[in-house]
Amino acid sequence: MSDITLIIRTADRTKKAEITVSDSQTCGDIIQASVDNWAMPKDTDYTITNVSKNPPQTLNPSTSLEKAGVLSGETLEIQPVLVAGR
Repeated sequence: MSDITLIIRTADRTKKAEITVSDSQTCGDIIQASVDNWAMPKDTDYTITNVSKNPPQTLNPSTSLEKAGVLSGETLEIQPVLVAGR
């Protein structure tokens, strides 16, 4: 386990933060912390995407940052899951 520094932002880029977390944290932990810290709607599902990768890589919420291949300095974007018809 080691600490990594990441940039977390919302898809609309209105919220952005630099955080330092353990690489053993799950991608879902990052989503939940962002929803809580930024008072985002809790009745919405979110995905997390590593936008530093080319092409951008959607991450599994149950996977640790380390297993997902997230490296220090990368940018992760929190995106609401859009459901057709809502």
